[in-house]
Amino acid sequence: MADPSHPYVPRDLSLPGYVPCFLSQAEIVAPYLGSSVLVVVAIWLISGRIGRISKTDRLLMCWWAFTGLTHIILEGYFAFSPDFFKVNTPHYLAEIWKEYSKGDSRYVGRDPGVVTVEGITAVLEGPACLLAVYAIATKKSYSYILQFAVCLGQLYGCLVYFITAYLQGDNFSTNEFYYWA
Repeated sequence: MADPSHPYVPRDLSLPGYVPCFLSQAEIVAPYLGSSVLVVVAIWLISGRIGRISKTDRLLMCWWAFTGLTHIILEGYFAFSPDFFKVNTPHYLAEIWKEYSKGDSRYVGRDPGVVTVEGITAVLEGPACLLAVYAIATKKSYSYILQFAVCLGQLYGCLVYFITAYLQGDNFSTNEFYYWA
């Protein structure tokens, strides 16, 4: 039996207590983009004052800071807030995941594989990304192997994500734009 109270696919996904989004897509994306730009600019400026760091390393520091904070804050909230779709106030992080779930309802449906991959990403890869920023800035010998290890973790997560979607029929998105964007 279809549950018309939510916008997710499949329509018969059971989400007792679902509360629709309070914020529009623009109200969700704009602060995220704005804060992301602030993080990148701050890291770029700070890294320019630290000794002799190449532009490539400064760009890597910006990337690792951005992705590390994204993993810890956004994916950490998802992994440890199983009832985000029931939040009855415009809590920004809950709103992000309600909107994001339109691209992949396995998030709102709390698919064990997705929750596990996102939890590992938030707890291990997020801090490792921030450690990479420190390692690059201080020219630690483990900088490259750390970056390589995090990249392998990301590759593994992406493979698990897309392969499980394929094996489960890849019917989790309200439309193609949400899925790919």
